[in-house]
Amino acid sequence: MKKEIRNSYVIPEGKSIRIDTTLLSSFKDKTLFNFYKSTEYKTVWQSDEKRKIILEKLLKSDEEGLNPEDYKVKKLLEFEKKSATLDTVDLAKYDVLLTSSLEKYISHLTNGTLNPRKLYKNWDLKENYIDLNETVTQLLKSDSLTYKIEQLKPSHIVYKRLKKALKLIQSFPKYNFKNLKITGRISPNDTNTSIIDIKKRLIYWKDLQPKDTLTPVYDPEMVIAVKKFQARHGLATDVIIHDATIASLNFSKEQRIHQIIVNLERWKWYPKEMGKEYVIINIPDYRLTLVKDKDTLRTHRVIVGRTKRKTPILSSKLIQVVFNPTWTVPPTILREDVIPAILKSRSYLTTSNIKVYDSDGRIVSPYEWQLSQAKSYRYIQTPGTFNSLGMVKIIFPNRFSVYLHDTNHRDYFDKIDRSLSSGCVRVDNPLELTEYLLNDPVNWNLEKITTTLQNEKTKFVKIKKDVFFHLLYWTAWSDNNKLIFRDDIYNLDVDLYNKLRN
Repeated sequence: MKKEIRNSYVIPEGKSIRIDTTLLSSFKDKTLFNFYKSTEYKTVWQSDEKRKIILEKLLKSDEEGLNPEDYKVKKLLEFEKKSATLDTVDLAKYDVLLTSSLEKYISHLTNGTLNPRKLYKNWDLKENYIDLNETVTQLLKSDSLTYKIEQLKPSHIVYKRLKKALKLIQSFPKYNFKNLKITGRISPNDTNTSIIDIKKRLIYWKDLQPKDTLTPVYDPEMVIAVKKFQARHGLATDVIIHDATIASLNFSKEQRIHQIIVNLERWKWYPKEMGKEYVIINIPDYRLTLVKDKDTLRTHRVIVGRTKRKTPILSSKLIQVVFNPTWTVPPTILREDVIPAILKSRSYLTTSNIKVYDSDGRIVSPYEWQLSQAKSYRYIQTPGTFNSLGMVKIIFPNRFSVYLHDTNHRDYFDKIDRSLSSGCVRVDNPLELTEYLLNDPVNWNLEKITTTLQNEKTKFVKIKKDVFFHLLYWTAWSDNNKLIFRDDIYNLDVDLYNKLRN
């Protein structure tokens, strides 16, 4: 969110030059115009040191996943090179262009280059507040300009790890590997003509130690390397080389760089402050993490929405736990799943423990059910172990009607690809998480929770402490100097990179 400066007055450092308002008008930027209005239309960047610090930051903006060309760096460097001999007209041009580029850089650092609210219907993220003119004014007044600019950058550990990942991958040499293709699967001790090329790829990505000679045998050293590679990419570490492993091996260095850059962009969209205590879910990693005072207290596997019913991206706050929840069938699932199942067999309603209510609240028996009235009925699944929400539901306010919940298909947590739900997030071992969130060892320990569940009566319990909630999406990072990638399950990365660079 940009806000115009109103009462701050900039006192330019050193001897300043008058700026013609027609020059300012040519930029067609009201924020920039108002900034110079506060200086009484005078230049402000007389300090050689401050100009050079800003130019260095703009020149190295690619380290933040940004594009230096967006900030007219080439033209600014030309001005700086001749700064001692510039006439008053060009000094004014240089000053205004430097301010304009700095404000754009600040905006991109704090909110990203693109606006997710215009890109995605199911991304509900608030714009990070920034007053550009006030920020530039404070930078001008500061004796520690470098530190102040650093403070504008996202500070979350994932963002910092993404920057490390970008630096790390850029140290890899160029290569022109051809796409790998295999038929069937390759297992340890197999001999296969593709193995030499696979070994070369594993050596390139530093999962396998280089050797003088490579054999077409899937030997013990290669087993260790494949396991490392699969773990870094979130694949099943079964050391079987199959389509998923080959697909990850076929990513080029450039494609991985692009992937890191789009994730740096996303992290500029996300909240700068996550909260003292928060739950964060990375959708492509199928993982929930509970963080307090920057320490990870617990993690849980999760199941997220499939491609046709994507889990939304949002920030909220956990407010309530529901034990033995009922489940009201939402419109999409009703239309695509439930009605077709009823048409096949009316017994579906009975076997699924779903009760149907008409507009007057009267129960409609399976054999009274009419297709013509199907969408006007309410469909409610009663509580119990068979319930689609399982035994517990955790609520956070959001406009998508999604929540965290247990599941009656706990075997799904053993799957590698857990993009399986209709949008809500299913949590593994939810009772342990619930006990922690309720933070009441006397009334809501695991024993009391179990007793409540056995009653099979719906009960609502407020979460009293402040636990913020972030449902986010990132497909790359680094850990202990290792590049980590996840499958882009919603196919967002390539499209976002193209939009960033076009």
